[in-house]
Amino acid sequence: MKRMLKGSALFVTAAMALHTSPAWSQTDIQNAIVASTQKTPEVSTAEFRRILATGEANVLDARPYMEFAVGHIPGAVNVSAKAGVPMSAYVSDVVEIERIVSGDKTKAVVLYCNGPFCGKSNRLGDELLNAGFTNVRRYQLGAPVWRALGGVMQIEPDGFAYIRRGDPTARIYDARNAKDFASGSLHGSVNLTKEEVEKAKDDGRLPMEDHNTRIVVFGGSTAEAREVAERIAKNAFHNVMFCAEPYCKQQIAAK
Repeated sequence: MKRMLKGSALFVTAAMALHTSPAWSQTDIQNAIVASTQKTPEVSTAEFRRILATGEANVLDARPYMEFAVGHIPGAVNVSAKAGVPMSAYVSDVVEIERIVSGDKTKAVVLYCNGPFCGKSNRLGDELLNAGFTNVRRYQLGAPVWRALGGVMQIEPDGFAYIRRGDPTARIYDARNAKDFASGSLHGSVNLTKEEVEKAKDDGRLPMEDHNTRIVVFGGSTAEAREVAERIAKNAFHNVMFCAEPYCKQQIAAK
């Protein structure tokens, strides 16, 4: 049964329950929703994971492009902004979404943005309904809860460049084996394979003093980078993303 929690109560109640009540489990949290009063229904994290795995719906990141580029839920796509709307009332362009679904407004669409208090997916949901879409749902818990529950994000080339240019606290990890790493890697990156993640908590490679540190993982393949990123996330780091090929391979080759 889906457990409904409103706003920040989701975080507080879930955290308290994990520490005080054996009746709560990870399954309960995975099936929680915000229970908002919006016209479009919500999906839980468990439902959202299933939708991503099956590809049964178009998953849309309702945030501005640069936020998407810096880190988005893997499998989501981003569309351009509706023209003439101020940033405080940001909403995606429905016309672009119509192109994504090839004009078929019965196709399933799932929206997300920046968590329980983010209005972008709410506004976009209303606009899609007004445009005649008939199967629109929201993952209203959004990117913050996805990350809090161990989910990693995918970074785009523009986002990777933005982080490397503007965030000196970010940690960048090369997931390839030691031989490939030694043959050449990105400046400032640290070698970290999947077998070494737990060891890296004690040898200084992982930032144990700040688990909110932005962590970017790249590798010889998208799968390799994602595997290491997910293992790091399971060690209580909640700002973890991976870089997909071929972009990161090109970056390595350019060095």
